[in-house]
Amino acid sequence: MNTILSPTADPKKSLRDTAFDLLGRFPIARWAPIPLRLIVGLGFMEHGFAKLSKGPDAFAAILHTLTVPAPHFTAWLTILTELLGGLATLLGAFVSFVSLPIAALLLVAIFTVHLPYGFSSIKLIVVTAAGAQFGPPGYECDLLYLACLVALVFGGAGPLAIDGLLKKSRNAGHF
Repeated sequence: MNTILSPTADPKKSLRDTAFDLLGRFPIARWAPIPLRLIVGLGFMEHGFAKLSKGPDAFAAILHTLTVPAPHFTAWLTILTELLGGLATLLGAFVSFVSLPIAALLLVAIFTVHLPYGFSSIKLIVVTAAGAQFGPPGYECDLLYLACLVALVFGGAGPLAIDGLLKKSRNAGHF
């Protein structure tokens, strides 16, 4: 048996090759990146649409309060990164490339907004007749998004991804 823990394992075999061995044993595992792409892509697109629907000026005002330089430019850059980066992730297009600016947004959000509120993203304060009321979210969701991005970058975007189609096209000599 050629596994990571096996003393007879090929020392030249990379961690990625070992991961693909696992895919050979569990063929359904190759589909695992799809839910990651869906949640990250749709999640970021939703955040971008929310900022856009409230107006970029409203988000720029928040950035100004946080003393972010060039708040109007940064607001538009953030919105476009969330919308286009989310769409690219959803489609599995240029995932390694778009993960960098998305990860940067997440890290900025952690250190400028969420860190003081601790880890938990759900802080139930009270339940009234009007419904549940929550406190400010911590950085838990940001870390989950980062973990998904890392998994997609190192494990690949999976089947039904534009990255895979581009790779096949390059290998066939069409590019």
